Formats: sequence, C-alpha cells, structure tokens
Amino acid sequence: MQPLEKLRMMEKIGRELDDLANSQTAVLKKISQIEADNINLNNKGLEEKLMEIFEHISENQDLVTGLATSFAAETDQFRTDNRLDEVPDLEGQ
Repeated sequence: MQPLEKLRMMEKIGRELDDLANSQTAVLKKISQIEADNINLNNKGLEEKLMEIFEHISENQDLVTGLATSFAAETDQFRTDNRLDEVPDLEGQ
C-alpha cells in the first residue's frame, strides 16, 4: 500500500472511530432518558439492568475514545514521517 493510500485509509478509520464514540454517547443519553422516565415507574429490575448497561457502555466509550485519540496521534506521526504534511485531511469528505 502506498503511503498516501495508507494515510487516507488511516484517516477514514479515524473518522469511523470518532463516529463510534459519538454513537455510544447517543446510547448513553438514551439510557439516561429511560432512567429518568423510570423514576415515576419505579421498576427496580429496569433500574438495575439499565445501570449495568450504562456502566458497560461507558467503559467501552472510554476505550473507544482512547483508541481514537491514540490512532489520531499515530496517523499524524505517519503523515509527518512520510512527508505527507501537504496533503489535506479528508475530514468531511
């Protein structure tokens, strides 16, 4: 794989990791909304399971965010090492 092609693939993966983190944020918000709605219902089983799910997704979100950050740094280093600094990011394309 040529360096420019590899850089473009790395940028694509970086965007996908960011999208994954954003999706997990949306799931956490949805769970919080269900938990808020359950305050009036007071269903203990729902409360316990939602808390468990929230904790797992939150941990996964931390892992994905960390991976996205480290992969972005790796991508930047690859760009520098291969003198591709003049190539614009493909962000949003």
